[in-house]
Amino acid sequence: MDAKTKTFLFELLGTPSPTGFEMPGQRVWARHVRQFADSVENDAYGTTWATLRGTSKKPRRVMIEAHADEIGFIVKHITKEGFLRIDRIGGSDTATARGRRLDILGDKGTVRGIIGNTAIHLRKDSLADEKAPKIHELYVDVGASSAAGVKKLGIRVGHPAVYTDTVEQIGPHHLVGRALDNRLGGFIIAQVLARLARHKPSATTIAVNAVQEEIGGYGAKMIAHRLMPDVAIVLDVTHATDTPGIDHATHGEITLGGGPSTTHGTCNHPNVSRRILTCAQSAKIPLQHESSSRYSGTDTDTIFDVKEGIPSGLISYPLRYMHSIVEMCDLRDIEHTITLVTTFIHSITDTDDFAHRL
Repeated sequence: MDAKTKTFLFELLGTPSPTGFEMPGQRVWARHVRQFADSVENDAYGTTWATLRGTSKKPRRVMIEAHADEIGFIVKHITKEGFLRIDRIGGSDTATARGRRLDILGDKGTVRGIIGNTAIHLRKDSLADEKAPKIHELYVDVGASSAAGVKKLGIRVGHPAVYTDTVEQIGPHHLVGRALDNRLGGFIIAQVLARLARHKPSATTIAVNAVQEEIGGYGAKMIAHRLMPDVAIVLDVTHATDTPGIDHATHGEITLGGGPSTTHGTCNHPNVSRRILTCAQSAKIPLQHESSSRYSGTDTDTIFDVKEGIPSGLISYPLRYMHSIVEMCDLRDIEHTITLVTTFIHSITDTDDFAHRL
């Protein structure tokens, strides 16, 4: 990864973009992909897509999709003493919340706050019975002494917040930070576009950075209805289950650094899955496998059944410690995923039809 690419990745990961408030990150992504896309557009709610036209006279249309939003919090109530009560945006983990710094995205700019944590000295008599706090038990201290003081800071009910922690590299291959889920996907689809621009495929490629995945995949549903591509590849993180205490019989076996994973079942079309396997083999990419018995828990669930159906496949990259401030990925998995998706798009011809035939 060269310095320019790494700068883009770190800027994308560090830009706060909680669900429903994704536009700061979308502007970073759009500015980067404009240099090699034929067009960049966005819809009413902020889903942003870049199009690279294929070389064929009647090209197939491939959508590669990732979600742009991250988990966070939102201000729910301001007490008369100047503390903030908060609610989740997406699946924020209250078990790791106390004592963390937050950036609250207020009307007058970013305001630093901390989620209060009562000192262990004052809790020692109840430590044996302690449980993870419920969301309504958390409060945020912004250094104000009254509700009026909070208002002067430009904070009101409805403002979002994210953890202040950003990304850092550990060793030669690992990144650690918040929001790797799933702005890694936005990075991957941008890199795929850049490579395709140097050697254009016959198929037209539409790279989509969708909003609101963490609360139900609504951005993906809207854009799939608008674009109706011939085939869709969804990019998202998956749980690396190679750390202590995880039961493989329950959660499957996925290894960080073991390569991207492809999912089989439910929303994943068998013909698309088969092509992914073929492309991985031809490009000598290590590929892991997962099953989906009911739903995938990704945007694939809201894309594949739009209108008369969009043949879809899910490609994931392993992530440790999901929905925390120390999410960890292996850069080799990311590089393999970029190569796999690029190979998949180059494999598509004008006559490819992934639909089942009797």
